[in-house]
Amino acid sequence: MITREFTMKLIERFSSPCEKIQVILGPRQIGKTTGVLEFANKVDRAIYFTADGILSGQSSWVESCFQQAIRESKILIIDEIQKIVNWSEIIKKIWDESKINKNGLECILLGSSSLEINRGLTESLLGRYELINVPHWSYSESKELSGLTVNEYLVYGGYPGSYEFIDDFDRWSHYLTTSIVDNVITKDILLYQTVRNVSLFKQAFDIISHYPSHEISYNKLLGQIQDKGNIDIVKHYLNLYQGAFLIDVLEKYSVKPIKRKTSSPKILHRCPAFYGRLLGKRIIDESQLKGHAFETLIGNILKNTFRKIYYWREGNYEVDFVFKYLGQEYGIEVKSGRRKSEKSKERFLKSFPEAKYFWIGTNDFESFERNPKEFLGI
Repeated sequence: MITREFTMKLIERFSSPCEKIQVILGPRQIGKTTGVLEFANKVDRAIYFTADGILSGQSSWVESCFQQAIRESKILIIDEIQKIVNWSEIIKKIWDESKINKNGLECILLGSSSLEINRGLTESLLGRYELINVPHWSYSESKELSGLTVNEYLVYGGYPGSYEFIDDFDRWSHYLTTSIVDNVITKDILLYQTVRNVSLFKQAFDIISHYPSHEISYNKLLGQIQDKGNIDIVKHYLNLYQGAFLIDVLEKYSVKPIKRKTSSPKILHRCPAFYGRLLGKRIIDESQLKGHAFETLIGNILKNTFRKIYYWREGNYEVDFVFKYLGQEYGIEVKSGRRKSEKSKERFLKSFPEAKYFWIGTNDFESFERNPKEFLGI
C-alpha cells in the first residue's frame, strides 16, 4: 500500500494537539477515505463516520458524532461532509462551544465537491480550519502502484482503481465514463447546482475533453454544444466542472486584471484519463496529441505546487504556463519533441524582463515531478 502525502501530513499535524479543523478536499475515487483510515489506524486514537446515506436528523447525527468523539477523547473524522444540510453552521456551533468548554476536540472533515465545501468554509468556518488539497494520482505514484510507463500515464493516469483495466481499453474507457465522470457530474455537481439542460451539460464536458491544454473561445464552445444561451452559460459550466476537479480554467496572464477575465480561457484537464478515455491509444502515437497530453501533465504539477497559474499569449507568441511565487514571475515552456522556437521566450522576457524562464522536456520530467521547486531553483 502506498502512503500518500496528505496522510503523512495528517500524522505530522496530529503528533501534538491540533488546534484547527483539518479539511481534506479532492476528487472522488483517489483515495481520500483510504488515506484517513490509514491515518486513523496509525495514530490509534481516531473515530470515523461518513455522511453518505444520512437522510434525516442530520443536525442531531453530526452532534452525536462530536459527542462520541469528545467522550472517547478521539479525533473525529467525518467523510462526505457536504451531504449534510447547513453542515458548516452546525460544525461552527459545535466547534466554538468546544473551544469555550476546552474539551480538546480535534476534527478532520472530508469532501469531494469543491464548490459546496468552499462555500461552507468561507461562510461559517473562517479562521477555524486548515485546507489540505488532495490531487489525482501522480505518475510516480501510479508507476509504483501499477508499473505504468509515462506514455501509459498520458492516457490512463489519475484514478488508481481504473488501472486494473488498462489491458482492455474499451472496458477501461467505459469504467472511467460511467463510474467516475458520470458519478462526479451527478453527485458533485447536479446534486447541488441547477443546470438548465443536463444532457447539454454532459455533452459540453465531452467536447472539452478533446481539447487538453488548448485555448478555447467561449463562443466556439457555445456553438459546439448547440445551446441557445450566451457565454455566461458556458462560463457557468466551466466553473462547475472546475469545482468538481474535472478541469482548471487558466486565465491569460496580464498586468491588467480586465484582460485576464475577458480573454479566452485555456482548459487544463485535472488528469490525463479525462481525454484519454475519448482518444484512446492514438494519443501515444500522434505527436501533437502527445504534446498536449504532456503539457497537461506539467500544468497539473505546477497547479498542485503553486496553486494559481496562467498562460501567456501575444499575437502568435505563446508561453504555456506563467505563475508568480514570492513575488517572482516564472515562464514555463513545455516540449515533448523537438525544441520550440526561442521567439516566444524573447517576446515574453521583453514584456517581463525580471521573469525567470524554463524549458521542461520529457527527459526532465521525472526530476521535475519529484521536486518542482528544486528543479526551478526555488
